[in-house]
Amino acid sequence: MNYSLEINTPEKQKSDCIVIPLFSDQLKSSDFTPVAKLINDCENGIIQTLIERKDFKGSACESLLLPIKEEQHQRLLLLGLGKQEELTAASFKKAIQAAIASIKTSQAESLLISLDGITVHNKTAELTTRFAIEAINDSIYCFDQFKTKKSDKPTFKDVSFYCGASINTTELKEAISIGSAISKGVSIAKDLGNLPGAICTPIYLAKEALQLAKDNELVSATILKEKEMLSLGMHSLLSVSAGSEEPARLIIMEYKGGSTSDQPHVLVGKGVTFDSGGISLKPGEAMDEMKYDMCGAASVFGTMNAITELKPKINVTAVIAAAENMPDGKATKPGDIVKTLSGQTVEILNTDAEGRLVLCDAITYAEQHFNPASIVDIATLTGACIVALGHHATGLLANNDEIADELLKAGMSAEDKAWRMPLWDEYQPLLDSNFADMQNIGGRAAGTITAACFLSRFAKKMKWAHLDIAGTAWVSGKNKGATGRPVPLLTQYILNKVG
Repeated sequence: MNYSLEINTPEKQKSDCIVIPLFSDQLKSSDFTPVAKLINDCENGIIQTLIERKDFKGSACESLLLPIKEEQHQRLLLLGLGKQEELTAASFKKAIQAAIASIKTSQAESLLISLDGITVHNKTAELTTRFAIEAINDSIYCFDQFKTKKSDKPTFKDVSFYCGASINTTELKEAISIGSAISKGVSIAKDLGNLPGAICTPIYLAKEALQLAKDNELVSATILKEKEMLSLGMHSLLSVSAGSEEPARLIIMEYKGGSTSDQPHVLVGKGVTFDSGGISLKPGEAMDEMKYDMCGAASVFGTMNAITELKPKINVTAVIAAAENMPDGKATKPGDIVKTLSGQTVEILNTDAEGRLVLCDAITYAEQHFNPASIVDIATLTGACIVALGHHATGLLANNDEIADELLKAGMSAEDKAWRMPLWDEYQPLLDSNFADMQNIGGRAAGTITAACFLSRFAKKMKWAHLDIAGTAWVSGKNKGATGRPVPLLTQYILNKVG
């Protein structure tokens, strides 16, 4: 999809469909936006007539598509936003998606969306435009590569935005670029998450990283195989893949947009491409969704793709711990003890608490090889996070207030929200083991917190944060599929560091 900014007023533009949003409490012609007034006047008061006949009420997500005679535009879509003071980013995105659903039924090839006088509450015009792009991409996203009958694709390829005469053109064009890059990154994360585990294996992810590096001169990729990881002492990560015929991979991607002397900001992704639970086997119901246990890695891929498009002047390194967790005669057993790359030992009481076992070695590797300015790990780590926060907010835990605040701010700005949970020393004893330095679970209480406590033991020397995306990485049920979160949060977090 091609997105652009129109600086000319609509009577000087052409489109197959012009989209005019209206608030339900601003339906008098005197309250119309300049664009609504223009089209209403050009079309003999058509908008006012439709309102007077109560054919259009401006209710949230209400849409009305009709042909018009206006010389520059073939169709008009009126879009209801509800009351102005109640317009949130979420309701705005739903309205845009409703508009796209209506336009899909037409043969329009180009859209002009007027956002003149339309901003989400407490958000800038730039962010509002970004949200529109993200909503459009969500609407047209389709994962049908394994279907014999493909879904109908929208006919439109070009979307332009008109945001009024008194706009900052430079900032709005930048916002459109950011929105486009984030949307593409989200789609990449969705694709990787939605792929079956038989295809999206650790080796597949490694090939994707090599291709990203091949396509971008600012990116390099390094792949560590199991033999190399064994020689380094990454026994914790390898304990997860021990029962699988699919070999593990440690995937490193380095984006070097800053000075060579700048410390990189590291993103560590959990890439368990299928999680059966291992010997601690999961229940069969909904086990197919365990292909989504690599959505942390998928979000890192999506973020790295967004970064390569935007080219911020910063160094970002991605480390992805990719493995498959399966039961087998060689699989790790409950009660086994492994030595991590850090030298600390872990008693594995539950092989289904495997995410922390791959992440701890990846975090230590990042610390030892990159001298990072910060580390953020992203993982579908605990069902307890879903119990605590549901499916709306990502769980955030950190050993540093500054990085926690940066992530929270980025999430609020990008409307990809996180919520901070405590990481107090009082929780650490729950991980005490009689036979090793620690055990890999802390019992039923505070499962999300004790999982983060485990990881914190491998991040004591650095500024570190953990994002638990178990509740936000995918949707279950009839509309099952990966969400692409938290690509918007992570991309905004990186961009905020550049200024």
